[in-house]
This record gives sequence, structure tokens and C-alpha cells, in this order.
Amino acid sequence: RTCILILINSKNASQVLFFFFFPHSEFDLPEYSVRRRYQDFDWLRNKLEESQPTHLIPPLPEKFVVKGVVDRFSEEFVETRRKALDKFLKRITDHPVLSFNEHFNVFLTAKDLNAYKKQGMALLSKMGESVKYVTGGYKLRSRPLEFAAIGEYLDTFSLKLGTIDRIAQRIIKEQLEYLVELREYGPIYSTWSGLEVELSEPLEGVSACIGNCCTALEELSEDMTDDFLPVLREYILYSESMKNVLKKRDQVQAEYEAKLEAVALKKEDRPKVPTDVEKCQDRVECFNADLKADMERWQNNKRQDFRQLLMGMADKNIQYYEKCLTAWESIIPLLQDKPETK
Repeated sequence: RTCILILINSKNASQVLFFFFFPHSEFDLPEYSVRRRYQDFDWLRNKLEESQPTHLIPPLPEKFVVKGVVDRFSEEFVETRRKALDKFLKRITDHPVLSFNEHFNVFLTAKDLNAYKKQGMALLSKMGESVKYVTGGYKLRSRPLEFAAIGEYLDTFSLKLGTIDRIAQRIIKEQLEYLVELREYGPIYSTWSGLEVELSEPLEGVSACIGNCCTALEELSEDMTDDFLPVLREYILYSESMKNVLKKRDQVQAEYEAKLEAVALKKEDRPKVPTDVEKCQDRVECFNADLKADMERWQNNKRQDFRQLLMGMADKNIQYYEKCLTAWESIIPLLQDKPETK
């Protein structure tokens, strides 16, 4: 399945036009073109959570707070939103279970999604009935060790990413403040050169050099803002989504434990309760299997994404310092004493 996403940069930046090309037989047509708003993505994610409670649902980007951009109609906001929503869809498309969810099918193919929203589940098959989780008053005594380890890892992981995110944003802010100073600093050498005939050429060279360093720093800051921060934010939200699935698993296990105790205490209910217990046990096993599979898939994606992210970060910093080095080296001949001609 291949998805091509285009975000319309018009008066309504939240409206999205999609072209979908599907080689799979579950779709009636090989190509679809539909329009979706952010609230439609939110509807899809909520439906996936309802119908696939045992699976990790990819997070949506924040609706308004994207890399500190306030103007929802700016080009950088539109492009950041487009990339984030495109990644959200690709995460679902690559999932062996979510990609076949009927709500996802409707989201991709229905011309009028509002009709499905109003009628709720009436037009859709009620998926996930066998794995509905309980949010009632059951309390888990203790998580199994492997899931306790997952919970501890997620807490540490989100804490580390949150710290990196805050520091990275401070660095970007300081870079932008430094950039403002550089843009004022460089032209001073140029205006000074008009007063210094003997130093005119080297002063103009320094001014041009600082201008080149400004351009390099601006590119570095944009790369951090456009490429580095969004990945951090996605995985911070991803870890929260995984924690929510883990809590749902705990609720199902707590229900199972409570029903086991009921069997032991109420002998008169033995003919009826065991069937209920077996259903709870099936839900626990389903949660455990799906959660572990999704965690492994998530870890693989995370390793790949962060290797690519850190490699890009290294390359961008190398390019920045090489550009600055080249700029400063270019003016050294202008600053050196020239032999006097006789």
C-alpha cells in the first residue's frame, strides 16, 4: 500500500488533500482522492484506539503547538504538519493489523466522512469486541517483570527525551539570538571600510565572511527545527501512547485476577464463572502478545529513526563548521601583509 499526502497551502491550512494508490484487493479502486481535516485524523485515531485496544496507535502531532509556530497558515507550519500527518499514516499503513482496520479503510476511501461520524459504528463492523478492556475498580497487584521493565524503560526514555527537547529548544533560541547579533555585526565592517582606504578590502572581506556564517547558522537552526525536534516530539508522544496501552493491559490482568478470586470464594458460582475467567485469560494473553509485538516493532523503528536522525545531525553540524571554516579561510590572504612594490 502506498500513500501520497499533499497538504493544501491555502486559506484553510488544516484541510488536506490525499491521493492514495492501493495494490491490495480489499479496496474497490486502485486510486482514491479525498479531503481530510485535522479533526478527521483525530477521529481516526480515536476509532483505532476503541477498536484495537491491544495495539499501539501512533500519535498525532499537536494540533496547534508545532515547533513553536503560532501562525497556522505559515509555510513552515503547513510543511511541518504535512510531514507529521504523512508519517502518522505511514505508521498505520506499515502495521500488520491496523492497516486492515475498517475505520482506516473508511478514512482513506470515503468521500463524505461526516456520514460515518454521525452514524457511529452502525455502518462499520464492531471490531475488537473480544478484547474490550475494563476501566472499572479492579486494581493490579503487580505487573509481570517483563512489563514492569517496559514501564520503567518508557519512564526513563520519555524523561531523557523531554530533557533533550528542552535543551535543544534553548539552543535554537540562543542560535537565533546570536544570528540577530551577527546580522547587525557584519554590516558594521562594511560601513567602516568606507572610512579606511588602506583597510577597505579586508574589512569588506570580514563583512562578507560574517554574512556567510549567518547563512550557515540559519540553515543549521532550520534543520534542527524542521528535522530534529519533530522526531523528539513524536517519540515523546509515542512513549505516552505505549504507557496507555500498558495501563489497559494492567486493567485486563486486574480483572482476570479478581475473577480468579471470585471463583475461589464463591463455590456456588463455579459452573458459570470459569467461562468468564477463560475469556479474561484470553484477553490478557491477547494483550500480552500484541503489546510485546508492537513494542518490538516500535523499538526497531526507533533505532532506525534515531540512527538516521543522529547521522543527519552530525552531517549538518559538519557542514556548518566547514562553511564557517571556508568563509574565514577565504579572507586570510586579504589580511596578510602584501609586499611593497618598488
